[in-house]
Amino acid sequence: MKTGSRLGWPVELDDPPVGLRPLRYRDARAWAEIRSRNAEWLRRWEATPPPSSSSPPMSFRQMVRMYSAQGRTDEALSWAVTYQGRLAGQLGVSNIIWGSARMGTVGYWVDGALAGRGIIPTALALTVDYCFFTAGLHRLEVNIRPENQASLRVVEKLGFRDEGVRPRLLHIDGDWRDHRSFALTVEDVPDGLLNRWHASQRLP
Repeated sequence: MKTGSRLGWPVELDDPPVGLRPLRYRDARAWAEIRSRNAEWLRRWEATPPPSSSSPPMSFRQMVRMYSAQGRTDEALSWAVTYQGRLAGQLGVSNIIWGSARMGTVGYWVDGALAGRGIIPTALALTVDYCFFTAGLHRLEVNIRPENQASLRVVEKLGFRDEGVRPRLLHIDGDWRDHRSFALTVEDVPDGLLNRWHASQRLP
C-alpha cells in the first residue's frame, strides 16, 4: 500500500510460521484473552505510568487508533506478532527519531504458552531488517530489565551489542527500574539480521 509515510505503514512482514501485521479491531477478544492469561508474567516487565500520571487507561480500540496514527506520522511502528496465523504477542518500535539520529527503541511481548519456539527472535529480526533496509533507520535499541532472563536470551541469540546498565530508566511494577541496553546499527548486519538468525539455527 502506498502512503505518505516513509515507514510505509501499514506493512505486513512474515517468515513462516511467524508473521507481523498491524493490530486490528477484531483482535480485541484474542488480545484480551492472552493478556489476561499472562497478566502476572507481563506485570514484571512492562512500563507503567508513574503515580503522578493522570492519563486514564486506553481501550483496545483507542490503542489500535493510536498505533495507526503514529505509523502514519512516522513516530512509531506497532505490529501484532502471529504464529501459525494466530495472535501470539506484540512488537513495537517507539521513540523514532529522524534527522541525524535515525533511531528507535524496540519492545515486545509474547504469549508465555508459546515461549521457546523462536517467535520473538524471528519477529525482532524481521523488524530490524525492515527498519534498516526499507524504512531507513540506522540504529535500534532494546532495553531489558536485568532480571528478565527470557528477554535477555532473545537479544543474545541475535547478537545485539550490550551497552551497559541505564539506571532507573523506566517506571515498571511500582518503581523506577534499571535496564540493560542492547543495540544494533545497520553496519552490524550488512547481510540482514534474519539471514544471520537463520544461519545460527542451522549450526550443529
